[in-house]
Amino acid sequence: MRSLPYFCGGQVVQVFSRGSKQLGISTANFTEQVVDNLPADISTGIYYGWASVGGADVHKMVVSIGWNPYYKNLKKSMEAHIMHTFKEDFYGEILNVAIVGYLRPEKNFDSLESLISAIQGDIEEAKKRLDLPEHLKIKDDHFFQVSKGNIMNGHQ
Repeated sequence: MRSLPYFCGGQVVQVFSRGSKQLGISTANFTEQVVDNLPADISTGIYYGWASVGGADVHKMVVSIGWNPYYKNLKKSMEAHIMHTFKEDFYGEILNVAIVGYLRPEKNFDSLESLISAIQGDIEEAKKRLDLPEHLKIKDDHFFQVSKGNIMNGHQ
């Protein structure tokens, strides 16, 4: 995946509303435009990186890119779980992310419990990998300093 790290941003939209409700794991969904502009070499799967909402602090995150086979999505999606507790929803805000690494391919699960377990494992693995020096430095990248109104898609 030559495009990593990949930096992109876009408005957070309400799509499925199942992350917090069904999974107990809140997610922020990107618009179709952001998903459609992903480089061809970023395949579907689970990735990790950094995220900032509305130009605020940068936090660790995992992001799912794909069809979410358990839910049989009809459209490809990109949804991030930011490892931070927010006081309220942030629909409409700009979410900037830096995708720095790949965890695993997307796959189907035979139960909601096994899906939740896999996501929790992804979160723990992402936390460890993001503490590596080569990933920590990206947290301070200039990309996260751009003004709140900018929507950027690209890689470094």
